[in-house]
Amino acid sequence: MSEARLDEYGLSEEIVRALAGLGYETLTAVQSEVIPIALEKMDLVVKSQTGSGKTAAFGIPVCELADWNENKPQALILTPTRELAVQVKEDITNIGRFKRIKAAALYGKQPFAQQTAELKQKTHVIVGTPGRVLDHIQRGTLALNRVNCLVIDEADEMLNMGFIEQVEAIIQELPEDRVTMLFSATLPRDVESLCVKYMNNPVPIEIEAAGITTDRIEHALIEVKEADKFAVLQDVLIVENPDSCILFCRTKEGVDQVHRKLVQAGYSCDKIHGGMEQEERFEVMKAFRRGQFRYLAATDVAARGIDIENITHVVNYDLPMEKESYVHRTGRTGRAGREGKAITFVTPHEGKFLAEIEAYIGFPIPVIPAPSQEEVLSKEEAFQQKMSRGASLKKEKNEDLNKEIMKLYFNGGKKKKIRAVDFVGTIAKIEGVSAEDIGIITIQDNVSYVDILNGKGPLVLEVMKNTNIKGKLLKVSQARK
Repeated sequence: MSEARLDEYGLSEEIVRALAGLGYETLTAVQSEVIPIALEKMDLVVKSQTGSGKTAAFGIPVCELADWNENKPQALILTPTRELAVQVKEDITNIGRFKRIKAAALYGKQPFAQQTAELKQKTHVIVGTPGRVLDHIQRGTLALNRVNCLVIDEADEMLNMGFIEQVEAIIQELPEDRVTMLFSATLPRDVESLCVKYMNNPVPIEIEAAGITTDRIEHALIEVKEADKFAVLQDVLIVENPDSCILFCRTKEGVDQVHRKLVQAGYSCDKIHGGMEQEERFEVMKAFRRGQFRYLAATDVAARGIDIENITHVVNYDLPMEKESYVHRTGRTGRAGREGKAITFVTPHEGKFLAEIEAYIGFPIPVIPAPSQEEVLSKEEAFQQKMSRGASLKKEKNEDLNKEIMKLYFNGGKKKKIRAVDFVGTIAKIEGVSAEDIGIITIQDNVSYVDILNGKGPLVLEVMKNTNIKGKLLKVSQARK
């Protein structure tokens, strides 16, 4: 953790206040290097391992430089997965909370019309997957003429997932006068050529020379026959007794099988893979982040960019076929300065893939024996005690930030000719309330939502029950969400 502090960068009071509410005190190395250069509006190519705090590194300057008065999107952030798009959108919303920065997430498997309706509202930052963003551009539903900042997050994964052509097509539609920031755990040749082609003398930043950090993650390899894997897994989990663990499988069928066996054995467990409905995947990740269960069986869909700070262990139940996947999987642990452990199972026929991984990460993974029965028996009691304790729920990182925020629902919107300025003008006239107490305003056709900050929500709610907005008395209540 770098000792650089937030007050060194001349950030606005609203941004500093939000970051304090999110628990930021000092900045990570990537944040302290990126933020001052990004604030100077210079292009950047950042090579930094997963878990280093990249989202805040670009999220803080994006929110700081955004102009609230501009109704059209000013920043576009591209991510390889839907889960990451939603997470980055939430992070941008949290960082820009008191500046009233509005972010929208665009991704597949969500109704197009719903996203189009959101894009018709004031939106400062767009976060999305390349396919859906390009779809909106081609249909004319995403305005790009005010975009002055492009962030390409997890660029190497964009390449692995075959998105580079779509990314290039998007770039060609953007204004040339913009800042471009590219973030990647690794820099393959195709990603480097993207930088050369579309960036203006980018400043290179490399936080870790190696493709993977070894100081915070203990790596271990267990040689095992395919038929013995699950039995060895159970022994490993008893001996290691993790607080929070991701079990990576190669296929969704493998995930289903491991999940089913763990549930049958009484483990606190859930699963995530690409064959599940999107909303279900979101709910599983949210519950895992909250600590509602201890073990998550997953395909590589969960390996990229999912920021959960307290994962103590990663088990590669199946060795990944792509060497880069080893970096991204194991990077789920050892995050935010914590220590973690990555245990990988390898079968007798996987030597070639293991050799490629070890050549890629630059060191041999230490081989350890499978746990002995004596070890398992000696650890069984402690394991059962932890199993019987049940879930220990953790706070969401924005819980303290949102404590003094109340979202109000009004039964009127665009069709009643109501605008954001009407809410601000009316609410700010309430005694004891100012414009600084009004947060993000979302106006839809027939309803509107207004965030009231600083614990003033109950006061505003009571007064607005008997106060007209633009000559109309709207029904008002605390919003359910």
